[in-house]
Amino acid sequence: MSLVVPPNFQHILRVLNTNIEGKTNVMFALTSIKGIGGRYANIVLKKADIPLSKRAGELDEEAVEKIITIMQNPRQYKIPDWFLNRQRDHKDGKTNQVMANILDNKIREDLERLKKIRAHRGLRHYWGLRTRGQHTKTTGHKGKTVGVSKKK
Repeated sequence: MSLVVPPNFQHILRVLNTNIEGKTNVMFALTSIKGIGGRYANIVLKKADIPLSKRAGELDEEAVEKIITIMQNPRQYKIPDWFLNRQRDHKDGKTNQVMANILDNKIREDLERLKKIRAHRGLRHYWGLRTRGQHTKTTGHKGKTVGVSKKK
């Protein structure tokens, strides 16, 4: 069985500062962008009227631009607020979907805010310990160095 490659097929697409594999299904290819999961990719493609069976490399520039605009302005395309990953932001109180390098900045800002107000979770992040109530007496030693070094 052979795969017939269309003439305008792109093997690697660049979307939101992320390289996307052209051979994979569009929905799964979009999940390689940080901050976009399977369900969000699915709803974006449905709003953009792009068939889910298409490969990412088969998309033309117009379709890619439409996907990007829907991902960046989800509320204008009637994607519900509970579907978005940044609800009631601490700084401006807005609800939106954060992706790619903006996501890294938001996470860093949140951790800095928690450390600044000396919240328990912020302090645990600062100390490099588990923050979600797990037991730490016997587990989680893998990242830390334990033991005594020998003198020569």
